[in-house]
Amino acid sequence: MHMKSREAAIVAAGCSGPLAISPHLSYKEMTFEAARRAYSQVSIDPRKDVDSFIACEEDLVEGTSITDEYAPDQMGGAQRSVCTVTQDGINALAQAYMQIVAGIAQIAVIESHVKMSNVRNKELLYNMAMDPYIEREFLGDGLPLAALEMRRYMHAYSVSEEDIALVAVKNKGNGLTNPRATFAGAYTTDEAMNSKEIWSPLRSVYVSKPADGAVVLVLAGRDRARQLTDSPVWIEGVGWFSDTSYIALRDLEVANYARGAARMAYRMAGIENPAKWAQFAEVDDTLAHKELQHLEALGIFEPGEAAEVTKKGETARNGSFPVNLSGGSLAEGDLGDTGALLRTLEAFEIIRGGRFERGIVQSWRGLPSASGSVMVLGE
Repeated sequence: MHMKSREAAIVAAGCSGPLAISPHLSYKEMTFEAARRAYSQVSIDPRKDVDSFIACEEDLVEGTSITDEYAPDQMGGAQRSVCTVTQDGINALAQAYMQIVAGIAQIAVIESHVKMSNVRNKELLYNMAMDPYIEREFLGDGLPLAALEMRRYMHAYSVSEEDIALVAVKNKGNGLTNPRATFAGAYTTDEAMNSKEIWSPLRSVYVSKPADGAVVLVLAGRDRARQLTDSPVWIEGVGWFSDTSYIALRDLEVANYARGAARMAYRMAGIENPAKWAQFAEVDDTLAHKELQHLEALGIFEPGEAAEVTKKGETARNGSFPVNLSGGSLAEGDLGDTGALLRTLEAFEIIRGGRFERGIVQSWRGLPSASGSVMVLGE
């Protein structure tokens, strides 16, 4: 489908959490809280004004079969059209965008939530996602794969462990100014490099911690968006891509899924040089080395260049190209598929806040997948 840019915009965003644990809130209450905060920004009645609701959940994580049946009520979507996307949150946003461009809806609401604290055995959950005959036995919960990938990336581009540690230090430090950053902290590079080793060279500070949270975004078509707000954030382009599911066939030093998704999004937005067009990025950093991989796959930096640029401070809060001003997943926590919506919410708020006009949001489904998405946003 050919899609035109500036046909739809994000007009509101609400969040509940993230929290390390949330025994005082059910997932329905978290979603209701996020939805209420989003709706209050544009004064819409979801029962009358919203044409389409989209839920972004995965039955396996929720522990409930056909879990989208439990999504509509707390969004104000009871007995209304609801579709479910079992992919990352940007995929759900893309579905809403296409519905608007196709004329199916003028206002669409996307929600995603997760309560990782309810998952009793996270290691088994990730283990079940792997090939049962060859990979599952020796890749465990996926972290051995993360360590192999990190080692391969470091070797291919002469990246040191200190370079990886700098990403974690930067992002956890960025989170200190973000009230949503549950896992923020002031770390030194030495402290990061001396944290507990999980699988060499992977250490605990390089890995995002599981979290609970919910995000609700409101999208509107071009004319409706201008009626609802004076400051819509336009979706210039969106793309998604999956590399092979067979781990043995992947190029572990590159994030091909991010590269493919970026090409699709840039083509839609008419962007030839993303490094010159974009002013900031919110990218997946559930593993510290992934931020470097993803920045290179997005074409912001050349392969192997992101580590040196980070070392020079160019991706820092006051650098020439800030990355994960929010603190990313390393500071806010790993929300699974909901994390893509949280990265989008952060970019939305950055643009609405007036610091930047154009940014890129990138997501990854996490271990052991090779699927990701990219969204290009503009004022």
